[in-house]
Parts: sequence; C-alpha cells; structure tokens
Amino acid sequence: MDIQGKIIAVLPERSGVSARGEWKAGTYVLETHDQYPRKLAFDVFGADRINQFAIKVGEEMVVSFDIDAHEYQGRWYNSIRAWNVQRIDPAAAQAAAQGVQPFPAPEAAVPPTAAAPAPFPPAQPAVENSADDLPF
Repeated sequence: MDIQGKIIAVLPERSGVSARGEWKAGTYVLETHDQYPRKLAFDVFGADRINQFAIKVGEEMVVSFDIDAHEYQGRWYNSIRAWNVQRIDPAAAQAAAQGVQPFPAPEAAVPPTAAAPAPFPPAQPAVENSADDLPF
C-alpha cells in the first residue's frame, strides 16, 4: 500500500537483541493532505534502511508499507512497516494539497461580440402550391 503526506514526527530509535541478533527500529508519523487529515505511525526496521531513508520532519513523502497483525498473550497488535519511501517535490505537494492542477487551465471561451449571428435562422415565408403539404 502507498500513502502520501508530510512527516510530522520522528520518534527516538529503539534497539535490542533477539535470537537473530541486534535490531534497530525507527517510528515516524505521517499526516495526509486530505480534507480531514489522517495520521499514520509507521516503523522502519533495520539500521541500514533507517540510514538509507534518512527521514526528517517536514519532508513530503510517498510511503510504501505493509500492514500485518500479530497476537501476544491473547491480544492482537497491528504492525505497519515501511519498505520504501520516495521524496516528493514540496511545490508539487503543496499544489496537490490545495487542489491546484499542475497544468494551467484551458483558455476561457472568447465572449460573443455584438455582431455575432443569431442563434436561429430567420423564418422563411410559406411557399404556396408546393409539391408537399409540409408547412416549412
């Protein structure tokens, strides 16, 4: 899944030792630019990815992530892990947030002038003794 927004918080890194070895995780909070902005806290696991992504507060990003749930002592917990991030040009993100199209709007139609033709052709006089009986 992908979501676009602005990074509003970078939480302190967590680290520890497991059966597989040492681990590091960073948590970040992204806010969308919807009419009703939503916030998403996501994790980046691994010191190499944390350094590669180098996420900072205020950056506009598209975050690609996976959602998973796990059970621990009878309770369920969601896990949102980012596997890729792409930085966005701030000007383009601001224009998208304001609903402005990146391309200029088409030129407005030229207003009609006083010499514009009438919308309907003038009425034709009825022709007597025509081959058909139609009034026009």
